[in-house]
Amino acid sequence: PKLSVGAHFIFQNERRKMQKINVEKYNPQWQVEFERAKLFYEKLLVGIDKRIEHVGSTSVIGLWAKPVLDIDKKKKNSDDSLQVITKLSSAGYKHAGNLGLEGREAFKYDDTNLNINWMKHHLYVCLDGTKHLENHLLLRKHLRNNKESVRLYSELKIKLASEFSEDITSYIDGKTELITKFLSVEGMKKSKLEKIEKVNRK
Repeated sequence: PKLSVGAHFIFQNERRKMQKINVEKYNPQWQVEFERAKLFYEKLLVGIDKRIEHVGSTSVIGLWAKPVLDIDKKKKNSDDSLQVITKLSSAGYKHAGNLGLEGREAFKYDDTNLNINWMKHHLYVCLDGTKHLENHLLLRKHLRNNKESVRLYSELKIKLASEFSEDITSYIDGKTELITKFLSVEGMKKSKLEKIEKVNRK
């Protein structure tokens, strides 16, 4: 899969059509679930210089979202990669590689794993300074500081989820223009915005 900047991820074509898009009103429980996950990771990865970030739409109060947490673990030292992979694997995660994005490692899990007992989530471990992490944090910053943007983004997501309830590709494509507008307001360079558009467009 390829990265989608709004904390959502573009999957291979054969999987995209299988996803039912469900956008829900903001739920405070999402933050509670993240805190549970964060506590687990902090204990599991003790001794590793890292920061656990709640990103994506569920991290913004008032924003409608798919009820799936997006979690980025930011690590400062690339030498810690093997140790992180080993520890997450011991907890039941499966390392999926960087999926074509340098500085980022993806992890999958089995929903029946009793060690991972919080809500559905996407988990990525990112090296500090990577584009993936920068995009997520910058978009989160903008939305948390701009209520009007939250309103506009929520309305757009509700509309797109209704129109493309089983077409994640079109759903992501439909969000791209507004997302890049938000990132532009935050000072992201045109060259980076063009790369985001290229990844997210159909």
